[in-house]
Amino acid sequence: MNEKTLVKGKIHYVGVNDRNKHLFEGMWPLPYGVSYNSYLIDDGQVALVDTVDACFFEVYLHKIRSIIGDRPIQYLIINHMEPDHSGSISLIRQYYPDITIVGNKQTFGMIEGFYGVSGKCLEVKDGDALPLGHHQLRFYLTPMVHWPETMMTFDETDGVLFSGDAFGCFGTLDGGFLDSRINLDKYWDEMVRYYSNIVGKYGNPVQKALAKLGSLPISTICSTHGPVWTENIGKVVGIYDRLSRYEAEEGVVIAYGSMYGNTEQMAEAIASELSAQGIKNIVMHNVSKSNASYILKDIFKYRGLIVGAPTYCNQIYPEVNALLEKILLREVKGRYLGYFGSFCWAGAAVKRMGEFAEKSKLELVGAPVEMKQSMKEATYEQCGNLARAMADRLKQDRNN
Repeated sequence: MNEKTLVKGKIHYVGVNDRNKHLFEGMWPLPYGVSYNSYLIDDGQVALVDTVDACFFEVYLHKIRSIIGDRPIQYLIINHMEPDHSGSISLIRQYYPDITIVGNKQTFGMIEGFYGVSGKCLEVKDGDALPLGHHQLRFYLTPMVHWPETMMTFDETDGVLFSGDAFGCFGTLDGGFLDSRINLDKYWDEMVRYYSNIVGKYGNPVQKALAKLGSLPISTICSTHGPVWTENIGKVVGIYDRLSRYEAEEGVVIAYGSMYGNTEQMAEAIASELSAQGIKNIVMHNVSKSNASYILKDIFKYRGLIVGAPTYCNQIYPEVNALLEKILLREVKGRYLGYFGSFCWAGAAVKRMGEFAEKSKLELVGAPVEMKQSMKEATYEQCGNLARAMADRLKQDRNN
């Protein structure tokens, strides 16, 4: 038995690391890379749980064969169909032609659509079981966490939950894969960034999944991205629980665009007054420099949001407008919103941010500030008023 790959019982880690990709889904930076996790259950009936990106198939196949040699694999369990996890299905079928693919009703149409693969399949419904020998697996459908076909597989023998993308995070696994054997410092913020960008819209389905799985005796969580969780399950589940309920810490995200620095001075004045009012967690993002994934991460983390933009072609500054669209897409709730803007000869940004405020249904705090051309004493006062209104609203929650 290969102890270096062992998770628990007869379960082995056979995932791979991607240290080359710059952007996840073509959008989200990967400063620490990302792992694609797959698991092999070396039982009387051998089962493979999810696959990896097809680019890494040669390494992946070597890992599988280092554990089972030339023995066949009876089952391939597909918890999630995104190509970074399902990309090797057709190749696995070529090397193991008798393998039975296990999924739910939604899974198989996607398999045929993506890869043209059909044939030996086992459709499972919510609560169905599959005995492998020592291990017995039970399947739980968790639709929209975060695709319609997503499900989770629970090993009842050793309490191991194969959770798909849930409880995952960005970051490669450097050396080890168990949380008990690696330094976890980089993963916690990357978990929040992963959730807010990838899963963020689907808070209600995540809550339903947590309720469905809450009574299971889970000893280990095997996600498709990031570490295998053994010693930190409570913390990991807690993070997903809080984020999916849109809970947040006291603090303010100031996200702004600025072409020549004048709108930025409004942001600086607001931040200065927030600090004077006793708000310690203040995060400022210039949208032309900060990738949206980091801004969204902080919006999910903190309760206050103040957005600023100059008018551009009678619209909101494009990079700010793109951020506002991403916020609406994720249906962020429970935040306090303020906004400000500037113009040279015809103002439009503040008016259009007001339209965003109505669509977002976030609680509006303070009076919007609109500046013509550059900072004046009246503008400093108005920015201070907006900051004080936000600080006061945040302080109201301290006693709750």
